[in-house]
Amino acid sequence: MTAFPPSVLDLPPGARPRERLRSLGAGVLTNRELLAILVGSGGREGSALAVADRILARGRGWLRRLPAEGSAGLSSLPGVGEAKAARVLAALELGRRVQEEGTPERIRIRGPEDVYRLMAPRLRDLPHEEFHVVLLNTQHRVLRVVPVTRGILDASLIHPREVFRPAILENAAAVLLVHNHPSGDPTPSPEDRSVSRQMAEAGRSVGIRVLDHVVVGEGRWRSASDAGEIRGRGG
Repeated sequence: MTAFPPSVLDLPPGARPRERLRSLGAGVLTNRELLAILVGSGGREGSALAVADRILARGRGWLRRLPAEGSAGLSSLPGVGEAKAARVLAALELGRRVQEEGTPERIRIRGPEDVYRLMAPRLRDLPHEEFHVVLLNTQHRVLRVVPVTRGILDASLIHPREVFRPAILENAAAVLLVHNHPSGDPTPSPEDRSVSRQMAEAGRSVGIRVLDHVVVGEGRWRSASDAGEIRGRGG
């Protein structure tokens, strides 16, 4: 008879992740224990904790990138598979949404750092560029975030109507332009600067100010307004 590897049930009750969650709360659990609860069991590939170890062994930041990368890499790990990968991805996405939760109207934008806090969770780990417009009211509180394009940023593919139509419909007083650089380096390209100028000019023609164009990188950002390329925040 084939012997199965040790399971979480072989641990003392006080050391099992689910029991620790029930008695102490989720906040005290390690990433390893939280993943083990999501995995449920490792079957022939070892305990749920062993499977969690394999997931974490992929390197720092890998879990954070998973929602953007998809389930293929995760489901290929021994003891994971499609169903368990789906549970982990769902939990990560739920956590991201909870992090962003809060009535959008309460979020006030005072500068590019606030833009980064708002947009980095959804942009910084993407393997491709995405361009978004943030709609603001007269007090610079967020009304809505609207995705405009996905792929390499190209001024010829970003038409002002795609940026300003939702702003007009929402009666926005101003907008912010935001996109990411998958390389992690937020230094604006000539194309980025061209988009900034084009949209700022279009905004003036429709009476909706473009306050800034923020490029999101890994832990940092660049602001067209700070660089003097858009005169958005100064009156």
